[in-house]
Amino acid sequence: MPIPDTQSALSVRGLHKRFGDRTAVNRINLDIPVGSLYGLVGPNGAGKTTTLSMVTGLLRPDAGTVHIHGINVWERPIEAKKIVGVLSDGIKLFDRLTGEQVITYAGLLSGLTRATVVERVRDLLHLLDLEREAGTLVVDYSAGMTKKVALACALVHAPRILVLDEPFESVDPVSAANIRDILHGYVASGGTVIVSSHSMDLVQRMCDRVAVIMDGCVLAAGTIDEVRGDATLENAFVRLVGGRRQGVGPAWLRIC
Repeated sequence: MPIPDTQSALSVRGLHKRFGDRTAVNRINLDIPVGSLYGLVGPNGAGKTTTLSMVTGLLRPDAGTVHIHGINVWERPIEAKKIVGVLSDGIKLFDRLTGEQVITYAGLLSGLTRATVVERVRDLLHLLDLEREAGTLVVDYSAGMTKKVALACALVHAPRILVLDEPFESVDPVSAANIRDILHGYVASGGTVIVSSHSMDLVQRMCDRVAVIMDGCVLAAGTIDEVRGDATLENAFVRLVGGRRQGVGPAWLRIC
C-alpha cells in the first residue's frame, strides 16, 4: 500500500468497505491538500457518503488508512475528531431543543468553555442569519434552517478541516451565497473544505479541486481544469461515469 502523505489535510490509502456482497468503496487512494476547497462528485450510490463516513470516523473501514493532518483517524480517533467539522447528509438534530441550544450543546461537547461557546454561538447565529429563529425549536425549522444549524454545529469548535455532505440542499439562494462566502474565508485562512454535491455547476464555480467517484473507485482527481479539460465539469462527469440516455423520449411523451 502506498505511504500516506502526512503533509496533506486528508490522505486516504486503500480505503475499502463492503456491505454483504456489494463493494461500496473499492481501495480508494486520495490526497487533499491543505487550504483547498475540494469537491467530491459521483452518481447516486457511487460511494461518496460511505467514503466520507469512514474519513470522519463514523464508519469503520474493512481495510485501508485515513490520515487527517498526519493523524491516523482509526488509531487516534478522539484526537482526529477534534480537528474535523462534519455536516452529514440527512443529519438528525435534537429537534426539541432550540437552534441556539443545539449549537451551544455542540460547542460544549467539543470541550470549549461556556464563555467561548456563548461568544461563538452569537457570531454563528449572526453569520448564518439565524438570529430571529434562535429561540425556535428545531422541530419547527424548515429543512434549509435545519441545515444551517447543522453547519453551525460543524463550525463552532473551529476545526482545521470541514467535511460537508450536500451542504446546499434545501438552502435558499441568499443563504447559499452567504455560506459560500463563509467557506471561502475559512479556506483563505488555512482551513480545508471537502464538499460532496450533485451540483456540477456549484462544484465548478466554488471548488479548486475535484474527484469523480463511481462504483466506489476514483475515476479522476485533480484541479477543476485538469478534470474537466475543454468541457464543462458536468459534461466531463457524464463522459466519465456514462449512463446518459440518448433520444427525446417515447412518442407518447411529446405533446405535439
